[in-house]
Amino acid sequence: MEGVLNFFNLLDSFLGSADWFPYALLGVGAFFTIYLKFPQIRFFKHAWLVVTGKYDKGDEPGDTTHFRALTTALSGTVGTGNISGVAFAIFLGGPAALFWMWATAFLGMTTKFVEVTLSHKYRVKTEDGTMAGGPMYYMDKRLNMKWLAVAFAIATVISSFGTGNLPQSNGIATSIESTFGFSPMIVGGVLSVILGLVILGGIKRIAAVTSKIVPFMAVIYIIGAFAVIFANAENIGPAFASVISDAFTGSAAAGGFLGATLAYAFNRGVNRGLFSNEAGQGSAPIAHAAAKTKEPVSEGMVSILEPFIDTIIICTITGLVILSSGVWKEKHHNIFDRSDMMFVAGEYQESNSEDINKLFSYLNKIDGASLENFTGEIQVVNGVAVTGGYTLLNSRSFAEDVTFSVGSTEDPFTGRLAVEDGALVKQSIIVEGKSLVHSANLTAIAFTRGFFGEYGKYIVSIGLLLFAFSTAIAWSYYGDRAMTYLLGPRSVMPYRVIYCAGFFWAAVSDTTLVWALSAVAIVVMTLPNLFGIMMLRKEMKESVNEYWEKHKK
Repeated sequence: MEGVLNFFNLLDSFLGSADWFPYALLGVGAFFTIYLKFPQIRFFKHAWLVVTGKYDKGDEPGDTTHFRALTTALSGTVGTGNISGVAFAIFLGGPAALFWMWATAFLGMTTKFVEVTLSHKYRVKTEDGTMAGGPMYYMDKRLNMKWLAVAFAIATVISSFGTGNLPQSNGIATSIESTFGFSPMIVGGVLSVILGLVILGGIKRIAAVTSKIVPFMAVIYIIGAFAVIFANAENIGPAFASVISDAFTGSAAAGGFLGATLAYAFNRGVNRGLFSNEAGQGSAPIAHAAAKTKEPVSEGMVSILEPFIDTIIICTITGLVILSSGVWKEKHHNIFDRSDMMFVAGEYQESNSEDINKLFSYLNKIDGASLENFTGEIQVVNGVAVTGGYTLLNSRSFAEDVTFSVGSTEDPFTGRLAVEDGALVKQSIIVEGKSLVHSANLTAIAFTRGFFGEYGKYIVSIGLLLFAFSTAIAWSYYGDRAMTYLLGPRSVMPYRVIYCAGFFWAAVSDTTLVWALSAVAIVVMTLPNLFGIMMLRKEMKESVNEYWEKHKK
């Protein structure tokens, strides 16, 4: 698994984590924002009128209403990205990362407007009578680039696992285990069966389920979040101030947090912003293609609301919970994931500013960082290391009160442990101690710092369960539409079976491996879509002008 993780990280270094990707994503959003004269502002009110059904006509072609298409698309975006993803971004880049998530969402409102409009315009009715749409159809029917359409559809199938399936299942299982103590295998087994029962009903059942889950889960989550924010009201102002002030400077070391450069926070914020709202990825247009309307632009209007609700509202609330509670810079006792640990050669002290600067350079991949990974042996007696020559980092922080055990945490290890290139060789060793935490665990801890106390973590677990499960439902539909395009309707059922099996597997797999796969899958799907909508920029402007002419009449 370590080799697989390294492979995904290598791919990600050339894709999502590469310096050019955030500029490509934001650049397309910025271009259309200016080209279409800020539609996310000008059309915002009209979008709400459309989604409430003011302009609905019952005899228009499609499978579902504007509202249900929106909730299906929202259920695909409102998931672990809003709970785990925000926490992960702040863990990596500090408060500054939240600012760049906002920037991604604001520009993403326009990107989503464009991709949904164009995809809806070229949707088709399939052999089974249902609507099918998405970027692969405008690439094929309008751009005459069958090869690009096929590439996008394949990437969609991969991304349905890397975005909508594996991270969601893993996030649910991790949260439920840490909160309620249920085995990830049991959680994954039960939910994979329920998932199968829902997705076998197709878009109508999916839309019916998500239209009920999305509003309910949002209300529960927001109540729990504001219980923390109001309990830490004195920190709201400083939290916002740190987001803004750090946005163009990076985040300095604070508590256990060792700091992040502007470039690192920018990259992580944009990357997590895309994972959260999926603007530009081309996923939401697949759900919106089912909406009952003859006007593609009207459905594009509806999609403007998605990044606003998903990122600017829900992700901001999560970010405020984490920042105002202060847990993002605190160390907590946890069992270390093998992929989060790194043994660095030399003994460094957290109280030494020079050591902090060296680790800051190392963690933020600054050229010239002089640290090297440790290779050698560690003598352990009754679970505690008695030899030095190294510093153990876990979750980008100094690890404290570290113990080594074998089999279970109650069976301390005694003997020699080999370390090679910064990693433990012996796989059965359990390492635990105090360090920073990230993802769903960080958000769960933050929710305990409010009026509900320790009960707050249950809100996170329940919210994550509903958010993530609805995301998995929506992404199964995206995947089966891509399979329909590639191999026809008969390929849908085998896909759904494999999809449910993947949901079970991810519940018991390594967290970091799942996130690494999702990071690669997102970018592989996004790039063809960004290229396609740029090719059709003139047609998009013409479509918008024609829509308003009809609307005025």
